Amino acid sequence: MEGEAMRTALLVVHPTRPEAVEFAKDLIVALANFEISTITNYPGGLPGSSGMGSEKAFEIAVVLGGDGTILRAAELVLGSDIPILGINLGNVGFLAEINRPSADELAAAISAKNYRGEPRLLLSHQVIRNDVAIATGWALNEFTIERSHSQMVELFVQIDDRPLSRWGCDGVICATPTGSTAYAFSAGGPVLWPEVEAIVVLPLAAHALFSRPMVISPDSSIVIDIESREAMISADGMRKVPLLAGDRLIIRRSELRVEILHIESAVFTDRLVAKFKLPIEGWRGE
Repeated sequence: MEGEAMRTALLVVHPTRPEAVEFAKDLIVALANFEISTITNYPGGLPGSSGMGSEKAFEIAVVLGGDGTILRAAELVLGSDIPILGINLGNVGFLAEINRPSADELAAAISAKNYRGEPRLLLSHQVIRNDVAIATGWALNEFTIERSHSQMVELFVQIDDRPLSRWGCDGVICATPTGSTAYAFSAGGPVLWPEVEAIVVLPLAAHALFSRPMVISPDSSIVIDIESREAMISADGMRKVPLLAGDRLIIRRSELRVEILHIESAVFTDRLVAKFKLPIEGWRGE
């Protein structure tokens, strides 16, 4: 388009799924028909697409994979206003589209910006050792404070500057609403709708009289003191920091957000039904 900068989309492609690569090749051609160029993080690149540089010079990140690949995309767009649109190529997840559009349909929707956005709450952490902050991090799904060896961890948990409990446990999950359907769900936590602003705190196999999952304010602060010899904090199961006895973790709502896009119905109930094949036969609604 003469006089206008060419639009660009980032394709984040699952590295070990051939169907994701084939769909990406078709999408590159379809987007080019709308004069939208593409860049990709796929190892070795893809025909018709450029490699990804250090600058976030694209308007949208299109993820071809599952929810795990979307977590990778979140790393690439963090700190920008670039939204993520996930196309599910595996089992139904909670972040990607329920149904897979064709490459042409997807390219048309991207060209027309025919999608809706859901800003997602993120968490941030800070590791304090000997009164010095030695590490920081963020999570879209959850932070897990867990044992790094076979022995359980000893943790002293405080919420809103008040002591809550000491737990000898396998770990503690601090999850966002997005992460409530990930690790926290499999560990027995509650399901939160994405628009609910809250944090889930969930002890794992705690040896304690009280060890129930808790839903707390998104403005609450969570402080966890490490009382065992060592432990580990994991962000979204990917970014890990080893911890030592005496370390203090401070977990809060992050000032950053990630926006997830949907081109179909973004009603979370539909996603829950599709994911778990819930019985709804005979429902008489529209």
